[in-house]
Amino acid sequence: MPGTAREDGAGRPGTLRGRTALVTGGASGIGRAIATLFAREGASVALVDRDEAGGRAVARAIAEAGGASLFVPGDVTRDADCRRAVERAAGAFGGIGILVSNAGIIRRATVLDTTEEDWDRVMEVNVKPIFLLSRAVIPIMARAGGGTIINTASNWGLVGGPRAAAYCASKGAVVQLTRAMAIDHGPQKIRVNCICPGDTDTPMLRGEALQLGEPVEGFLADSAACPLGRIGRPEEIAAAALYLASDAASFVTGTALVVDGGFIAG
Repeated sequence: MPGTAREDGAGRPGTLRGRTALVTGGASGIGRAIATLFAREGASVALVDRDEAGGRAVARAIAEAGGASLFVPGDVTRDADCRRAVERAAGAFGGIGILVSNAGIIRRATVLDTTEEDWDRVMEVNVKPIFLLSRAVIPIMARAGGGTIINTASNWGLVGGPRAAAYCASKGAVVQLTRAMAIDHGPQKIRVNCICPGDTDTPMLRGEALQLGEPVEGFLADSAACPLGRIGRPEEIAAAALYLASDAASFVTGTALVVDGGFIAG
């Protein structure tokens, strides 16, 4: 099947053995780290991304390591693409027990310097897919007796940050949407949480330096200004997602888990 790399991972041990996860933005950065870790922990993983080459490479790497993977190219701002991804993942693996809505973008600008097009695009990419994918996945989870949804927000969705008005607004919306969904769908045994990463070494973070016209190395050094004195690694954010997806978090819902080296505590 085009865009697919799969092997039978049913016998793999791990925290998520026997479960299926759908991960958006899985071609790079935090999404790739989450997909890789979940597969290593025994989950069958379906990845969705606009980056077909990157997505297929991640799915292939998971399969070569003995995991079960499926790549679905698509634009998660489009309802038809979201529904197609959900249908393909559920059809391939017999359901979806974990949804990780991770795709996102940032535009570094104040309100005065943000164009209407950029505002709309940030909201469209960072918030709308959570609504579309959750709407498609929740009935599947409910029929199966429950599931877990993990949304990627940001520490700037809790405290705000400079020259990132649209991004902060969108991530604040993710936090509140997460809380509302946790209330609505808790009776269906569906847990809904979000992760609030701080600055993490991803292509998106490095792209911020270019948007601000700053040297990348200097920008990364400034980004390390937190109590732990460094930026995060994608694998560290993935570990937080694994906790939220696991039975260890069976009584955790509606929370915003901050993983930022202590930045907002300072």
